[in-house]
Amino acid sequence: MSVTIIIIIITVIVSLFAFNSHKVREDLIFYPAAITKQNQYYRFITYGFIHADLAHLFFNMYAFYLFGGVCEDSFVAIFGNYGKIFYLLMYFLSLIVCVIPDFMKYHGNPNYRSLGASGAVSAVVFAYILFRPLQGIGLLFIPIFIPGFLFGILFIIVSYFLGKKGGTSVNHSAHIWGAIFGVVFLIIFSQLFSTYPLLDNFIDSVKNLDLRHIFTTG
Repeated sequence: MSVTIIIIIITVIVSLFAFNSHKVREDLIFYPAAITKQNQYYRFITYGFIHADLAHLFFNMYAFYLFGGVCEDSFVAIFGNYGKIFYLLMYFLSLIVCVIPDFMKYHGNPNYRSLGASGAVSAVVFAYILFRPLQGIGLLFIPIFIPGFLFGILFIIVSYFLGKKGGTSVNHSAHIWGAIFGVVFLIIFSQLFSTYPLLDNFIDSVKNLDLRHIFTTG
């Protein structure tokens, strides 16, 4: 069984438990004040296994399923026996990294909490884009697709402005930092542990893009 499927199964199970238990939810949620005052550093990881509701859980796990399998296989292809380990490492480290800005900002705020795997899923999606920059990506139920690297750029821009605007419970900061971390992690590890020309392939693919075929329909 793939690492992606195992993570999905565990996340679904833990999220369902948290839906029915306020205590489980509060014990696992990202709560900077508890980390600061009670040294509960495990919350940097556990918050990614609980979600606000079924829709939140579905969208995160559906996106993870769509991109995670191919991304995991690509890790194995370029890192060999260490591929699954590095893939798992990227996922868990992205959970930590994407909320560090929130921790720095809200460590003294007893009312701030965050949950969900969105930041880690963003890391996986952007790692996928590095592998397949021209693969069409679109929004759920909208049959229009654009090359992955353009989708990634738009995703970062939209997330930034939505985060600045505020007014929602969506943690856009985690999306952005998770995405950036996924790219940085993959570039560094491909340089250190593989001979695969990741950046060269990415640049060549983007340079050879036929602008007449930016938009495709499914």
